[in-house]
Amino acid sequence: MILIWLITILFAGGVVALVAGRFNSSLPRVIAIVTVIIDALVFWNFCSGTDLKLNIEATALAENNLWIVQTSKVWIERFGIDLFLAMDGLSLVLIALTLFLGVIAVLSSWSEIEDDSAGFFYFNLLWVLAGVVGVFTALDLFLFFFFWEVMLIPMYFLISVWGHENKEYAALKFFIFTQVSGLLMLVSILALVFMHYDQTGEYTFSYIELLDTQTDSGVGMLIMLGFFIAFVTKLPGVPVHSWLPDAHTQAPTAGSVILAGILLKTGAYGLMRFIFPLFPTAAATFAPIAMILGVVSILYGAKLAFAQTDIKRLIAYTSISHMGFVLLGIFAWNTLALQGTVMQMVAHGVSSAAMFALAGGIQHRIHTRDLRGMGGLWTSVPRTAAIATFFLVAALGMPGLGNFVGETMILFGAFQMDKTITIVAALGLIVAPVYALKVIQDAFHGELNTDHYDATKMTALKSHELFMMGSMIIALIVLGVYPQPIIDTVAPVIDSMFYSAEAQVALVNR
Repeated sequence: MILIWLITILFAGGVVALVAGRFNSSLPRVIAIVTVIIDALVFWNFCSGTDLKLNIEATALAENNLWIVQTSKVWIERFGIDLFLAMDGLSLVLIALTLFLGVIAVLSSWSEIEDDSAGFFYFNLLWVLAGVVGVFTALDLFLFFFFWEVMLIPMYFLISVWGHENKEYAALKFFIFTQVSGLLMLVSILALVFMHYDQTGEYTFSYIELLDTQTDSGVGMLIMLGFFIAFVTKLPGVPVHSWLPDAHTQAPTAGSVILAGILLKTGAYGLMRFIFPLFPTAAATFAPIAMILGVVSILYGAKLAFAQTDIKRLIAYTSISHMGFVLLGIFAWNTLALQGTVMQMVAHGVSSAAMFALAGGIQHRIHTRDLRGMGGLWTSVPRTAAIATFFLVAALGMPGLGNFVGETMILFGAFQMDKTITIVAALGLIVAPVYALKVIQDAFHGELNTDHYDATKMTALKSHELFMMGSMIIALIVLGVYPQPIIDTVAPVIDSMFYSAEAQVALVNR
């Protein structure tokens, strides 16, 4: 029931915020923050239970019974569709990230959204979070698709209603890319279900049962590619990445925080959860191409980041570059690379959310995102500049911080699979300091540029913003200094994924 409560609380909080907004425009933000905190406390209460560690350790002894908690109710019996929710170590880590950044997203919009539409804004925000939690816990593929759509539609409204100058274009582009790829995933899900039916005579959308489907065929390769395109579009990776810079640039601050910190991770989660376990032979065949696409994303994103003058667009391209490491790590498909992938997902979620929150705060104050119109901010807001420098340094992979741990483990793991690809990918670590220094130099150093904005409007961070930044700084330091808890939590899941893939190969070769 805990998983149902986690999702229901967010859905219900969104509805309450929507209704409250009709009476008082200040109430929805309070309701939103209280809702996410309550959800986080419910989750924490479960995770702090004395049996949780035992459950995680016990899963390492079971071949595929890795679920810490699960619940299943029949939904549409005729087609084998159930309300099947479960949480393992990977889901646990990503839900924790979702709720943490949910609080950050609400706080980042605290002073930005104060008009009569605030109720609808926080309604959409909480429903996005509910959809993401659903994606991370759904083990019925039809239910997974349902939550996949639930999280996309509210994000469309967040961009199209509260975005900036080209919000309609950016929202439509986001919707087309994600909806078309989502429909491709639905077709792939149905094809996999029918393939399973041909082999067993039983309709089912259960992830657990579909793991036994033999997919070692040309049709299996096509189905795998359908899943791959859907997930890599959300990641995003080159060449299906072009929606991201526009969406980030035009989205409100909270939208950018959720988009970069959480929604991109659903694509990475889908690649880890579905591709190799369901299609081991096809995935292994396709792996070199996917790894090359990961390297292209790393270098292409870094190069274009350096060329940007819009600070939010620059950060968006850095996300493409960093998520390229995730794609590389997943298709390297060994323990070290996958552990690094999870670390990179969490660390990038925190650092990118922080950078977008800072960029949104600067834009809200001086009404520009153009780096050419900034300059000298260190003299007027030194604390803000120092915090921004910390997160930029974290994003480029400074040792001792979470991003360094993730990227290093991915590169070491990928090196075991393909030395040439890994060496080329490592060039991204050289390019990253270039665009980070560009932001630091253009925005914070030099003389104060008063020709493009009123310098008096560039005020210091408020108390709730300092709380946000402080919590994310602590998170990145802890991830960098002591990553072992996350590694231990996801270790049984990774072992189980290897088992699923090996079991599939054994079935084919039997």
